[in-house]
Amino acid sequence: MIRINLAPPETRRSRPVFNLSLPPLNLGVVFAIVYALTLAALGLTWWSLNAEETRTAADVDRLTRELQSLKATLGDGANVKGRLAEVKRRVDILQDLTKGQGRPIAILDAFADTVPRDLWITTLEQKESVLKLSGTAFSTTAVSDFMSNLKASGKFKDVDIVVSRQAIDKTPSLVTFEVTCKFEI
Repeated sequence: MIRINLAPPETRRSRPVFNLSLPPLNLGVVFAIVYALTLAALGLTWWSLNAEETRTAADVDRLTRELQSLKATLGDGANVKGRLAEVKRRVDILQDLTKGQGRPIAILDAFADTVPRDLWITTLEQKESVLKLSGTAFSTTAVSDFMSNLKASGKFKDVDIVVSRQAIDKTPSLVTFEVTCKFEI
């Protein structure tokens, strides 16, 4: 079944139509709103940048104070390093001095037991580990005993006689000699 509505259009029943219409546009109001929003955005930006500048300045001041205190601490540390180098140098000098002190005592201690009664040492020179001994004795036998005693001690090596002279024209007849050897501790 087909229905046809022949009624005029004004009287026809129709569905309600949603009609959306915009209010009339006033450009002055629009520009005022845009201007206000721009001013608000610029104010907010200025306020945040000013707050950030204040924070940054406070951080710079704090870090500058911290840097000054660290420089003072570092200056003390550098000074300590300089003093430490000086102390190490002094300790090395003292060690060198004390290291060489025991050797002459050891030489004389080992040497005292090897000298016979009728022999006198007049000169004792040391250059590195070589000893040069000069002296006088009543006989060549005393010089020979002295050299044998040096070898037998075990602390003197390479014992050699350099010079041995006997003065015949003097009374008593004395023998002058010179012996070289190496001292080993």
